[in-house]
Amino acid sequence: MKRREHNLKIGVSGIRGVIGEFFTPALACDFARAFGAYVGGGRVVLGRDTRPSGEMIQHAVCCGLLASGCEVAEVGILPTPTIQVYVAATRARGGIAITASHNPERYNALKFFNRQGQFFNQYERGELVDLYHQSDFRDAGNAGIQRVTQVTDAPMRIHFERVLRHVDVDRIRARRFRVALDGVNGAGSLLSVEFLRGRLDADLRAMWVDPGQPFPREAEPTPASLGELAALVRRDGCDIGFAQDPDGDRLAIADETGRVLDNDDVLALVVDAVLARMPGDVVVNLTTSAAIDDIAARHGRKVFRAPVGEANVVEKMQAVNAVIGGEGANGGIIFPAVQYCRDSYTGMAWVLDRMEATGLTLSELAARLPRYHRRSGKTAFEHGRLGPLMQALEESLPGGTADRTDGLKLVWPGKWAHVRASNTEPLLRYTVEARDATDCETLYRKIREAL
Repeated sequence: MKRREHNLKIGVSGIRGVIGEFFTPALACDFARAFGAYVGGGRVVLGRDTRPSGEMIQHAVCCGLLASGCEVAEVGILPTPTIQVYVAATRARGGIAITASHNPERYNALKFFNRQGQFFNQYERGELVDLYHQSDFRDAGNAGIQRVTQVTDAPMRIHFERVLRHVDVDRIRARRFRVALDGVNGAGSLLSVEFLRGRLDADLRAMWVDPGQPFPREAEPTPASLGELAALVRRDGCDIGFAQDPDGDRLAIADETGRVLDNDDVLALVVDAVLARMPGDVVVNLTTSAAIDDIAARHGRKVFRAPVGEANVVEKMQAVNAVIGGEGANGGIIFPAVQYCRDSYTGMAWVLDRMEATGLTLSELAARLPRYHRRSGKTAFEHGRLGPLMQALEESLPGGTADRTDGLKLVWPGKWAHVRASNTEPLLRYTVEARDATDCETLYRKIREAL
């Protein structure tokens, strides 16, 4: 029998698990009650993605918030970054997004946001979890029960206005880019059509943008899962193809030949575009490509690194006042001028703006990026064995500089390896990178054998 720790994750990305035995409406309701107690009542924004379990969990969360004396602003099916922007813009007490992001459809999760629309930091998470475990909830009583309001157009409008003020909308519209879109039938399906066709006047060729249908592919947008997008780009002669995950915070891109870019290259393109326009430094996570360091050096900027997880990257960005940041391995772009969150819409806008400004195709822009060879993998691991496993791995790969702030990262001249436990699934994730392709393959093989 699988252990409970392998089926319910409480961590940097919120509360996440497989619907049924481990992630239940009762658990969601109690965490909502803990959240209501933590924020002290007041207005809380509540939205979700398109998973079949979403409506069920939404009712449970709404009940928990009302029982705690919160007023609930239901925004319906919306991308996570749109919810975060709306929380911050309306000065709500906080927000909850019901979404398991890039995880398979059988998962669901609660993502908690503070009144700034940001993920809870480790101290906020710790207090929330303590309230949950102690069942230290507020009881509004009959007289203290507040109302539920339905919010429609405002979140989208506010989000799009914040994104588009940083790019040359008129010139992008005049270019009439032919754009392919894979919306994975997720929370961003309808908004992405409006963003690209309605706001940027793209000649849009959209697929899988029906939020009433199941996910048609693996939820995580990776080169391996985006064959249909690549085919659409080639068939319709598109300038670019965009793909999102079910909650719209991650972005993948295909060039005009249908080649799906490595997610690290997606972040690198946006970082290069932003640094060309704005002063400031960069923050990325430990797994992000060293290409970011090379790009920052071109612009005379610094790169700071944080543990994997949006909340960790954001905390570091705030500490060093970074102008741009993100998580390369997952296509997560964080542009604080819009919001301290991963945002696929910011990524789309900046890439189209860069293509228009330079007159280059996407493949030409990508060819100008620093070139590294990367391999990533994942494997299950036995709970309680992570510490000895990491120690054995370090001993089997001598000579590298070790960073233990998030699992184990070993760095040698011209190459590195990072092994860590996933924040969202019962998996061990590992990534290697090297300037030389042979070094990359050799190091990747050693990591796999050691694990």
